[in-house]
Parts: sequence; structure tokens; C-alpha cells
Amino acid sequence: MPGHHPARSRRTTERKGDVRERAILDTCEALLAQKGYDAMTVGDIAQGTGITRGALYFYFGSKQEVVAALVARTVEHLWERSRATAQTDEPRQVIAAAMQRTVELWNEHGLVMRTAIDLSLTVPEIGELWNHTTDLFITAVTAVLERAGIQAGAAPEQASAMARALCWMIERTFYHASQESREKLQEASATCEHIWLTSTGLTI
Repeated sequence: MPGHHPARSRRTTERKGDVRERAILDTCEALLAQKGYDAMTVGDIAQGTGITRGALYFYFGSKQEVVAALVARTVEHLWERSRATAQTDEPRQVIAAAMQRTVELWNEHGLVMRTAIDLSLTVPEIGELWNHTTDLFITAVTAVLERAGIQAGAAPEQASAMARALCWMIERTFYHASQESREKLQEASATCEHIWLTSTGLTI
């Protein structure tokens, strides 16, 4: 995968089929809400998009590939919005912005995110994508921690290990909060932001 993108892009150039591919992904996201991953079929996705199964297979080889592309599109939005801020802004501002964007993403696409987490251990395409995405955010958070004065390194008290723990904590906290309500997502954001700030000493 390219170093600047959390998704493994199946195609990197614009083409006439991009509109149809987006429609397939939009249909897949709607079907996840209506039927769930296990009950949803390739036939359902094709029918919902208004195309034949054969036409769908021109774009994606399986249901797993469709969902992996949907996850890739979703996390790409967060990554692109977060990257510039993480590289340029003051650490406290970066942390606040990252939490706000995470809330927005989970509000808009929480079902996709939960599906990605649920399938990351059993569907190789999704597991590879999700782990790569996590690694990119761990690297970005590590850089923020180092700019905030945390020593570089992988020891428990150093930036890399702290970043990994923070990223996995944020994932699990939002995963569970998204199953309850939007209010719980805001509470999750406040909790994670406080822990992140505390770990850097920025609350003092």
C-alpha cells in the first residue's frame, strides 16, 4: 500500500466506471444496515445497484472485496483530513481535531467501522487493510507525542508504545460507544482526548 494512504487502492486512475463503483459501495453500506454482513449476498449488492452479478464481478471479485473497498473508502476520508493537521498544528490542537474527526466518522459510518473490526481477524483482505490503517495512525500519533515532548522509542514510557496503546484504546472505546448512541460517542471522545492529553502532560 502507498505510504500516504490507509487503503489498498484497486485502481489508481479515474475511469468511467468510478461512478458505478461508488454506487456499488453505497449499496453495500446500505445493505450492511438492512441485512448485516452475513446475510448480504453479491446478488443483493448487484440488485441494489441496478446491475447484473456479472457486471458487479467486473469491479469486485467477491463480497469480501466489496466490503474491503468500502472500508478503505471510509478510512481514507479520515486519513486525508487528519494527515495535514497532524503534521503542522500544535499537539493540543491536533488531539482535539483528531477526536472530533473520529466522532464524525463513527457517526456517519459507524456500522462500516464495526464491520471492519469484526471481520479483521477472519477476512484477510479486511484484516490487512485494517492493520495497515492502524499502523499509519500509530505512526502519526507517535509523531504528535514526540512533538509534545515524549521520548522517541518503543519502551513502555516512550512515544511509539504509547501511541500504539492510545490507538487501540480509541478503537475499542469507539467500537463499544457506537453500539449505544451518538451521545456515547461524544463521551468516548472526551475520555480518549483526556487520556491522550494526560499522557503527554498537556493537561497540566
